[in-house]
Amino acid sequence: AGLALDNARLYALQQYTAEQLQLSLLPDLTGLARLQLAARYVAARERAEVGGDWYDAFPLPDGSAVLAIGDVVGHDLAAAVRMGQLRNMLRALAYDSGDDPAGVMSRLDRVMQGLTGIELVTAVIARLETPTTDATSTEPWRLHWTNAGHLPPLLARPDGRTLLLEAGHAPVLGVDPTLVRRTATTVLDPGSTLLFYTDGLVERPGEDIGRGLTRLRQHATALAREPLPVFLDELLDRLNDDQHDDIAVLALRIPETRAVPGTGQPTDR
Repeated sequence: AGLALDNARLYALQQYTAEQLQLSLLPDLTGLARLQLAARYVAARERAEVGGDWYDAFPLPDGSAVLAIGDVVGHDLAAAVRMGQLRNMLRALAYDSGDDPAGVMSRLDRVMQGLTGIELVTAVIARLETPTTDATSTEPWRLHWTNAGHLPPLLARPDGRTLLLEAGHAPVLGVDPTLVRRTATTVLDPGSTLLFYTDGLVERPGEDIGRGLTRLRQHATALAREPLPVFLDELLDRLNDDQHDDIAVLALRIPETRAVPGTGQPTDR
């Protein structure tokens, strides 16, 4: 009985430590209160609540904002520590360099391989340009992004149409820091929802990833008009039936006050 109690206390302590570590590594989004943002992190059931999945959002000096998501190889405490290193490097490089997302991703790849022991990372880095606060402005919300081997962001329009943002794709970080990376651009229509997510949301063992992406699009279509927190919580509830991996999701809702139409398919530059 004493051994069982000691084991229970030790497990509770480890779980609490893991929870606090994860909370300290994931960002506080209150600094971007002007944006309709929501995020969730759900740990795999069979492990402590830490891992390499991460998301981030922070403002830049020019008034735009960076949104990012990624996955560091590994599912343990070491992966969580490497994730924290990577996120801090990304913040410094994006804030100071003034580069577009492809430039920031290339810098991150070089620094990661030169100064850390981090091996492979998938990531999406996006820069969001928001209109001025002038009520008469007709500027659109514009997204610029690049993708390093990660699953494509999902754009769900208020009419239920969905689009996977597959442009701007290049290999994962940690393969070759001289790889050419490109920045893709699209206009975000009013009322649209932009979703960044890690593979735990859509992957199932032994199943083609295309089926998981199809499920994601179907559920996003059904939930496109729901409030943003409900949109995220319902997606997790409907897709998280066999939680074998960590899940990180970050979502942005575009205000419906402006009637600026989109420009069609994203393009690389």
